[in-house]
Amino acid sequence: MSLAYLFILALIQGITEFLPISSSGHLILLPQLTGAADQGAVIDVAVHVGTLAAVMIFFRADVAMVFRGVPDLMRGRIDSPGSRMAFLLFIATIPVMAFGLALKMAGLVEAMRSITVIGWTMLGFGIVLYVADKKGAEDRIAEGWTLRDAIILGLWQAVALIPGTSRSGITITGARLLGFERHDAARLSMLMSIPTIMASGGLTALDLIETMDGQAAVNGAIGAVLSFGAALLALSLMMRLLNAVSFTPYVIYRIILGVVLLALAYS
Repeated sequence: MSLAYLFILALIQGITEFLPISSSGHLILLPQLTGAADQGAVIDVAVHVGTLAAVMIFFRADVAMVFRGVPDLMRGRIDSPGSRMAFLLFIATIPVMAFGLALKMAGLVEAMRSITVIGWTMLGFGIVLYVADKKGAEDRIAEGWTLRDAIILGLWQAVALIPGTSRSGITITGARLLGFERHDAARLSMLMSIPTIMASGGLTALDLIETMDGQAAVNGAIGAVLSFGAALLALSLMMRLLNAVSFTPYVIYRIILGVVLLALAYS
C-alpha cells in the first residue's frame, strides 16, 4: 500500500469518524469504487485508534473524570460522577461486543462489506436521524444519563456494526430520541466510542500478533497518526457547529450518497 493511498484512507477516517455519515462505510467504499485492493480490517481499526486518541484529548476532562472513577468502580462503588460514568460506558459497550462476536463467529463480517448494504443503511438510517433530530425533545443533558439510557444506546450502537450505519450517527439518533439536546447527544456518542474502539483495536492487535505481519503494523501506525490529526480537527469543528446547526446537512449527504450507491449497485 502506497503512502499516498494510506494518507487518503486516514484523512477519510479522521474526517468522517465523528460525523454521522459512517467512517467505516467510506473506508469500505474507497477500494470498491477505485478498484484498489481492500485495505483490510487491520488498517480500518488502526485509523480508528488514531481517532480514539483524538476524542480522548478533545474530551479530556470527561476522560479524566472516568479514569478517576475506575478505582471506585472496581471496589463496587458507583457513588461518584466518575465511577457512575465509567459504569454506564461499560454497560453501553456490552451489546456491541456481543453482537460483534456473533457476527464474526457467523462469518458475516466480510459478507456485509458491499455497496448495496452501505447504500441502504446510508439512506435508511439517514432518514431515521432526521426524524429523531426533528421530533426529539431537548430537555436532557449528559449528566442525567441513566442505566436505562446506557442499555438503549448500547443496543443502538450494536446496530452500527452493519456497514454504512455510522456508529456516531446511530447513537446520536438514539440519544436524540431519548430527549438529549444535540450537543450532549454528540458528547455521549463520542464518549461511548472510547471503550468500543479500545476493545476492537485490542482484538485486532491480537490477530496482527498471530499473523506476524510487520508491514501491516507499520501501515497501521502511519494511518493512526494521520487519522489522529484529521479527527481532532473535524471533531472540534463539528462540536462548534452544533451550537448553531442541526444534523440536517449530514442527513442530506447520507441520502444523496445512499441513492447514488444504490443506483450503482442495481445498475
